[in-house]
Amino acid sequence: MLTNFINAYSSMNIVYLLEGLAITIFVSVISIIGSYIIGAILGIIRYIKIKYVSAIVGFVIDLIRNLPLLLIIFFVYFGLPNIGLKPSSVWATIISMIIFESAMLAEIVRSGILAVDWGQMEGARANGLTYSQAMWHIMLPQAMKKMIPAIVSQFISLIKDTSLATIIVLPDVMHNAQIVYGQNTNYIIPMFLMLAVMYFVVCYALSLLSRYLEKRMA
Repeated sequence: MLTNFINAYSSMNIVYLLEGLAITIFVSVISIIGSYIIGAILGIIRYIKIKYVSAIVGFVIDLIRNLPLLLIIFFVYFGLPNIGLKPSSVWATIISMIIFESAMLAEIVRSGILAVDWGQMEGARANGLTYSQAMWHIMLPQAMKKMIPAIVSQFISLIKDTSLATIIVLPDVMHNAQIVYGQNTNYIIPMFLMLAVMYFVVCYALSLLSRYLEKRMA
C-alpha cells in the first residue's frame, strides 16, 4: 500500500499534476474576473429597472441559472463550431464559466444592493449627487460588504466546477490525475487524496482572502 503512494507521488507525476493545477487556476482566475464584471453590470441593470431591458436581462439570467453547467459547456464547445467559432477546451471552459457564473453573481449583486437602505440613495441625491454617483460611491460600497461571503462562496464553487470540463478534455488537474491513475489503477486512492489536498489549498486560500477583505471593509 505504501509503495503505491510512493510510486504515485513520483516527481514526474507531481509535476504533471501541478501543470494541471496551473490550468485550473488560470481558467478560474479569468472566469472569476470576467463573471464578476459582467455579473455586476447585469445585477445593476436588474436593480435600476430599465424599461424592457431589465425584464429581458432578468429572463436570460433566470434561464441560465436553471440550466446545468455541463449543458452550457457542451453547447459552447460543440455548438460554437457550427457558427464558425472553434474555441479550445480551455477557452470553451472559460466562456461557459463566465456565462453561468455571471448569471449567479448578477442575482447576488442585485440582492446585495436591495439590502442597502433606500434612504442612503435619497440622502445622497439630496446632497447633490447624481444617481450614478450615489450608486457608485454610496450604494455599491455598502452592498459589497454584504455580498462578499456569497460572492466568495460562488467563486469557490466555480473553482471546483472546472473539474466538469474534463468531459471536453480540459487538461486541468482532474484530467491529469485521471491520466495518471488510468495507467495504474493502484494510484487511484493516492491521486484522489492529492486532488483533495490541491483543491482544499486553493479554495481555503480564497476563503482566507474573503475573511481578510471582510475585516478590512468592516
